[in-house]
Amino acid sequence: MSLRKVIYFENVIGFILCLLLYLHLDFSLLLFLLLLLTPDITMIGYLFDKKIGSYVYNAGHSFIIPAVLFIVAFHNEFSTLLMIAIIWAAHIFMDRSLGFGLKYKYNFKETHLQKI
Repeated sequence: MSLRKVIYFENVIGFILCLLLYLHLDFSLLLFLLLLLTPDITMIGYLFDKKIGSYVYNAGHSFIIPAVLFIVAFHNEFSTLLMIAIIWAAHIFMDRSLGFGLKYKYNFKETHLQKI
């Protein structure tokens, strides 16, 4: 199996795990579907230039922020914040399974996973 397929399956499994956890916690599936593409609003940074765009996009498509939100929400029993963190992580897994990775500052179509 090629490395590209391994990366694909890892991210598909991550997405499925997020969805299963989300459903297990009895959150709204409709809300999941409505909010799934919300992190793509970070593409707005590209209205300024490629460098700012890549920083803003990568901030919204790194697992760091949703992981911190997840820890804070889990520790403090903030169900709404937990829901947001799971949806955000699911979005990242979905994007990466489609080959959309973190962006380099010199080219939107070149990611840490591949050239689009």
